[in-house]
Amino acid sequence: MTISFDEQCKLNAARMAASQDITDLTLQWVCKTAPYKYTYNFKWLGRPIIQFPQDMFAMQEIIWNTRPDLIVETGIAHGGSLIFYASMMELIGEDGMVVGIDVDIRNHNRAEIEKHRMFRRISMIEGSSIDEAVVKGVYRLAEGKRKVMVALDSNHTHEHVLRELQKYSPLVKKESYIIVFDTIIESMPIDSFPDRPWNKGNNPMTAVHEFLKSTDRFVVDKEIENKLLITVAPVGYLKCIKD
Repeated sequence: MTISFDEQCKLNAARMAASQDITDLTLQWVCKTAPYKYTYNFKWLGRPIIQFPQDMFAMQEIIWNTRPDLIVETGIAHGGSLIFYASMMELIGEDGMVVGIDVDIRNHNRAEIEKHRMFRRISMIEGSSIDEAVVKGVYRLAEGKRKVMVALDSNHTHEHVLRELQKYSPLVKKESYIIVFDTIIESMPIDSFPDRPWNKGNNPMTAVHEFLKSTDRFVVDKEIENKLLITVAPVGYLKCIKD
């Protein structure tokens, strides 16, 4: 029996993910490149994006397939991912907007984002993503939106990410996604982040596991992870399956 192209791709991805040799090599590659700040090598429309290109390719597939009209991102840094999401909204051709949240939006980054041609689709909020005033501001921007997608990429401690998931998950409805970046921390050597408060046992992946115990609205979309292999977000692509 002939199967479709998409079905064949899913089978190929599942076979790769089932290979322990391949998954071990992938993790080794991630760990070996981390000290060289591999993710700092890339820009999107002129702004540093600080993400694996593989994850950004997955994000464009999700955005194109789900057509969100609001994307909420925690963690702005240089603004590359904000610009990326806004450019995807531009390609979709509707009225989609992006809101970015950061506890410290540095002046030079703000200036570069504000002068970018994609800025007309972007709002920025300075403050902690779990501060109640910030959360209320996001909910105000989400009023009347039919489909919201959330990307969490700020403070990577267990407590912070868990609270982000609890606060922003009600915005996400059936068929949309929450993406939790840097769950890979749980799989990396324990001395990988000596100047950060997160580590094995205290990171986005542990927060995801805790969050999923408390809800039946979200599941891990393993098909995305299977085909990427190289990703900072294993177990982090969370699909909403019920309103």
